[in-house]
Amino acid sequence: MGCVMLELLKKYRDIIAYVVFGILTTVINVIVYYTCYEIFGIINIISTIIAWFAAIVFAFVTNKKYVFDSKSWDKETVFNEGIKFLSCRVGTGIIEVIMMICFVDVLQVNGTLMKAITNVIVIIINYIFSRCVIFKKGTKLK
Repeated sequence: MGCVMLELLKKYRDIIAYVVFGILTTVINVIVYYTCYEIFGIINIISTIIAWFAAIVFAFVTNKKYVFDSKSWDKETVFNEGIKFLSCRVGTGIIEVIMMICFVDVLQVNGTLMKAITNVIVIIINYIFSRCVIFKKGTKLK
């Protein structure tokens, strides 16, 4: 049983790590959003963008280092991965902002609840982008 579990952990290591760091990224995103929106009274859209930016910085470092095991920290590699990461995250960030506007501002759904729900959707999309576009194994990024 132990060997089977170990093999499964090895096989799905990146997915497990992505889920763990995705949860941590979501926690950061929600806490920053809550702090900006509920405590400081910053409007929804600005709170969403600030929280997104804080989460994206955390996500890039953890995805690069712990999830997709991208070893190179030379300037060219980090720049190329960073541009791809940012580009993909801007796309999903736009999706998140649109969802937050629709559900919080238009439909009056609780902002913090919607922030958590939209993050689940965004995490799934971001994993696909990260796996297939940004931190592809066995290829040199140009």
